[in-house]
Amino acid sequence: MIEVVRPGPLATVQDLGRPGHAHLGVPHSGAADERALRLANRLVGNPEGAAAIEFTLGGGAVRFQDRAWVAFTGAPVPVRIGGRPCGMNAPCYVNPGDTVELGLPHEGLRSYLAVRGGLAVEPTLGSRSTDLLSGLGPAPLSPGDRLPIGPTAGLDEIQVDVAPSPALPPIPELRLLPGPRDDWFTPESLATLTSEPYEVTSESNRIGVRLNGPTLTRARQGELSSEGMVTGALQVPPNGLPILFLTDHPTTGGYPVIAVIATRDVPAAAQLRPGQRIRFRM
Repeated sequence: MIEVVRPGPLATVQDLGRPGHAHLGVPHSGAADERALRLANRLVGNPEGAAAIEFTLGGGAVRFQDRAWVAFTGAPVPVRIGGRPCGMNAPCYVNPGDTVELGLPHEGLRSYLAVRGGLAVEPTLGSRSTDLLSGLGPAPLSPGDRLPIGPTAGLDEIQVDVAPSPALPPIPELRLLPGPRDDWFTPESLATLTSEPYEVTSESNRIGVRLNGPTLTRARQGELSSEGMVTGALQVPPNGLPILFLTDHPTTGGYPVIAVIATRDVPAAAQLRPGQRIRFRM
């Protein structure tokens, strides 16, 4: 068992989500930074999709009943295990009774704690992920919560000592694929989108990243019928300020999507902090 001492600003259980249910109105959900989750699990010999803890802006602490191997990835945070420092992107040993404490990340937003064996909370629709939009999966973690650890028999041996930690650029550049509704906007809006920086607002979460900056002007007026949405969609409401959908986004929406960010850039979008500036490139 792992006992939650404090969750920090927000801590949730996440795996690779519950794909294939959008036709039922169920979001994909899962780790916002899927790349970081996969790495954390590989470092402790788990399957890449094992459930782990996603911490938002660090600040969390958990206590282990028994010995364990853990790994931390994602936004770089200072970590202490039983009072001793532990590095990021490497397997770390936990003694029985040790408390694992996370500080605040100096860059990025979301950090991941994987434990060998994975978290064995009850799955919902095939996934252990917390979905903030639909409420599916376990509730966001609270002090006193106890999380069971799965069996370690048959897992891969721990062979990797350390993994490279890619630096987060001060102004990330996210690559865009135009459409499907770019024809609803003026050509000048498309040029503005890719030439002017945008700032992440505090009204951002796992559902979407709200951006502030130059407004995008429609070439067509009227309403758009609700249609399917994907992770990475850049939806533009009537105020002209785009919203970048993350993993807990709704399955449908009625505002036009001017572009979709490349799938390989979604992990970078998941690490955007309020006040950070970003750029888009077609």
